[in-house]
Amino acid sequence: MQEIMQFVSRHPILSIAWIALLAAVIYTTFKGLTSKVKVITRGEATRLINKEDAVVVDIRQRDDFRKGHISGAVNVLPNEIKAGNVGELEKHKAKPIIVTDASGMAAQESASLLNKAGFEQVYVLKEGVAGWSGENLPLVRGK
Repeated sequence: MQEIMQFVSRHPILSIAWIALLAAVIYTTFKGLTSKVKVITRGEATRLINKEDAVVVDIRQRDDFRKGHISGAVNVLPNEIKAGNVGELEKHKAKPIIVTDASGMAAQESASLLNKAGFEQVYVLKEGVAGWSGENLPLVRGK
């Protein structure tokens, strides 16, 4: 115990950083466990798309969406979801919804908003479109 106190007194910034990192990991883990939105793998996403007619919601900017997106994906920007302008998604409330972005980091907030808006089964694609294309899964260009 004395060694720990010596370390903390000699390296206060490093100690604070370590505690902050530990708190962030605990917070993120707890938030993920209590969230109604589940993060799914590409395999699970493919199964949902093929077997349960899931709708893919791509929240990237229009130019990025045109450069390559998952087949059948609907492009809805995060600010549209925040404003409640989900348009054609409204008719898919009972279907699984897979929210994706560039890397899987920004989709959680939009997915949570869709869940709060009454969408029953909302998922986030782990690693987003980057992970999808990294596994050589097909992307559609244009639209």
